[in-house]
Amino acid sequence: MPFAPWHSPARSGRARLPVPRMQRFLLTARTLLRHRSFLALLGCNILLGLAYSFVGPFMSLFGTQEVGMSNFTFGVFMTITSAVSIVLSTVLAHWSDTRFSRRSMLVLGAVCGTAGYLGYAFVRDVVWLTLIGSFVLGTSSITFSQLFAHAREMLSRSDVPPAETPLYMNVFRLFFALSWTVGPAAAAWVNLKFHYEGTFLVAAAVFFLFLLAVLRFVPAATPFGRDTGTRPLPLGRALTRPVVLAHFIAFALVFMAGTIAMSNLPKLVTETLGGDPRHVGIVYSVAPVFELPFMFFFGLLATRGNHGSLIRLSFLLSVLYYAGLAVVGAPWHVYPLQVISAAIVAVTSGIAITFFQNFLPDQVGTATNLYSNAMRIGGIAGYLAFGGLAQAYGYRAVFVFCAVSCAIGLGLLHFFRQRENAHHEAAN
Repeated sequence: MPFAPWHSPARSGRARLPVPRMQRFLLTARTLLRHRSFLALLGCNILLGLAYSFVGPFMSLFGTQEVGMSNFTFGVFMTITSAVSIVLSTVLAHWSDTRFSRRSMLVLGAVCGTAGYLGYAFVRDVVWLTLIGSFVLGTSSITFSQLFAHAREMLSRSDVPPAETPLYMNVFRLFFALSWTVGPAAAAWVNLKFHYEGTFLVAAAVFFLFLLAVLRFVPAATPFGRDTGTRPLPLGRALTRPVVLAHFIAFALVFMAGTIAMSNLPKLVTETLGGDPRHVGIVYSVAPVFELPFMFFFGLLATRGNHGSLIRLSFLLSVLYYAGLAVVGAPWHVYPLQVISAAIVAVTSGIAITFFQNFLPDQVGTATNLYSNAMRIGGIAGYLAFGGLAQAYGYRAVFVFCAVSCAIGLGLLHFFRQRENAHHEAAN
């Protein structure tokens, strides 16, 4: 008999009754354990998150200290690589909904991720790093969105009730975050012992393990949109809808702030607050510890359908978080602020994926890539802003800019909140 959800008449024979959170946790865990494909997906999320967690927190230090770029040059470097990745991932995402299986796209991304980080381990020429980052790691950037598109399609084909989708998507994202509880600290240790060569070699090795996991456990299934015979909607047409465009811009702003923080926070800790790489590792390991319970908690709240309210709350918390970073006085002051960061990430990197997928429910590859492209465009703007603002005004002023950007995004979400609900009702 298929698993009956906590609110199912098959389970209770009555009207819906509230169930304690611990019981919801146990029921969710039971469902995950019963599906081999779900367990494999959890493992893939851990491996992909671990690969990214080894690299992300140290990219600005790698570019400026190891390669010798200025802040502005590093911003241009990251802008070029991000712009190319947007083009490549958009084309590949469309193909994933119309031509190829998710498995083939994940294999392609994993191969390129392995090769790209191997290149970063040994290449120090800016031109060659730009080519590797643009075309090899740019192709690899499709991996995250394809993994979560695959997750959404697995849930659609399973016995999990549609109302529970945000909870399970957040659980999958939770295991991605789990890697960040140990990855940055481990990367800091590897960096101290084996420098950046060791850091990128470990990242390449983890990406190779991810490749093996995809080859072993991910089936070559037909994308869900082709199952239903739905004609794909071009991404450009989707963005002509005002509510979609407004949310795309708002998320690009909050991701711009996140990109700036990723590049700026290590520099703030080491150059302004007097810390060292160990403090940077701790800073980036604190938030994921809290992300885990937050993701499950917010996933539970999202099963009630209040996605938009939760997302607006995360934008408000973003304003408070960046304002706090602008006034910290010592490395340890950053640690408690990372708890707020965990709540932000639990929503903007968890529930938000489901939120964007609901815009185009029959094209989850394109929809998830819409979310990813908001992240990448925010990244482009963030890297450019970081280089100019940091050199002109210092590292603290950068976080003031982040707070203002998130406030603008919050204003957009608030203005379009009624259209957002109408759009999702029409889509579903």
